[in-house]
Amino acid sequence: MPLILLPLLLQAYDPEIEAVMNRKAKERQQAAAAASPSEDAAAARDGRLPVPPQFAAPFQACLEQANEAPDAGIAFAQKWRIDGGSFYARHCLGFAYARAERWAPAVVAFEQAAEEAERGGEMTQGARLWAQAGNAALAGGDAAKARADFDAALARGLPDGLEKGEVHLDRARALVALGDMTAARESLDTALTMAPQDPLAWLLSATLARRTGEMALARAHVARAVKLSPDDASVALEEGNVAILSGEANVARSAWERAVRLAPDSPAGKAAADNLTRLPPP
Repeated sequence: MPLILLPLLLQAYDPEIEAVMNRKAKERQQAAAAASPSEDAAAARDGRLPVPPQFAAPFQACLEQANEAPDAGIAFAQKWRIDGGSFYARHCLGFAYARAERWAPAVVAFEQAAEEAERGGEMTQGARLWAQAGNAALAGGDAAKARADFDAALARGLPDGLEKGEVHLDRARALVALGDMTAARESLDTALTMAPQDPLAWLLSATLARRTGEMALARAHVARAVKLSPDDASVALEEGNVAILSGEANVARSAWERAVRLAPDSPAGKAAADNLTRLPPP
């Protein structure tokens, strides 16, 4: 490999970071509608348990407060908890703390919500709340706590499928942060089996394969990510990263140029633009 390309291997930015952040932002936007009574039938069809009627309206109001003003959501949730909001109040409290990026109290709130749900026999809801605790811990930089919470979620018997696959995906992120690449690969392989239509799973798998030098696997999995999400700048960036390490400079150039076109002001777009400056003239 030409010396001019060596700095590409040392870049601090990894594409999955932005992809995960973008997904979590979308999930936060969608969460405020989670308790809408009109969605109960759809929730039942896709495996999510609808919120009981006595909790639906205040849960909706609490989430909306947290979305608009996290401190107001925290106050709402704390009062509602005292007034009998059950684990739904603690759930909203964790959500509000997460919106405020107060990760440590968010973890505590989600864990307490999970435990309260389990005491009431709501094991599936408890599993989901353990998973949310894990994501809050991961966002706060506590990968060991995140792994423990994801393990707790998986131990609660979530049915095989997309939702369980997403927990394995997040668990793999925690394991990568802990440096356990072997266990991370096992969790990612499970996620790919259970959530094969999720481009983020293929992106993370390709990135892990690139990091561990499994370039054939990286090429195959980034190709799946591109097929599923061709307009994602993070995917395009990783496609270029894999290509350059595979000796395919022209493919790398094309992928990085696409990332810049798709999202020039995003971290992925800026990283791709920087990479392009390091390539020799075509």
